[in-house]
Amino acid sequence: MRKLVLASLTMVLTVGLTLAGEVVFVKFDAEKKALTVKEGETVATYTITDDTKVKRGDKDAKLENVVKYFSEKAKEGAKFEITVDKDKKTLTEIKLPGKK
Repeated sequence: MRKLVLASLTMVLTVGLTLAGEVVFVKFDAEKKALTVKEGETVATYTITDDTKVKRGDKDAKLENVVKYFSEKAKEGAKFEITVDKDKKTLTEIKLPGKK
C-alpha cells in the first residue's frame, strides 16, 4: 500500500512540473528569447533555452529557425502548442503546425 501511495504522489508531482497546452502567440523578444503567449485569458511569458525542443508538424525543427520565425514572421493570434517547466518559467518543447 505504501508503494502505491508513493508512486501516485511521485506521478502527481511530476505532472505538476511540466504542463502542455495550445496557446496563442502575442509577442517575442529576440534579445531575451522571451515568448509571450496567451492561454485562455491568461497571458504569460516564457524563456526559450538551448535545451528547448522544437517540432514543425511531425518533424524536428532547428531552434534558430523557430526563433527567426517568432522574430520576423509570426503574427499575433497564431496558434501552437508548448510544454512548459513551470518552476523555471522555461519552454521545454514547442510544436508548430506543419507547413502547407
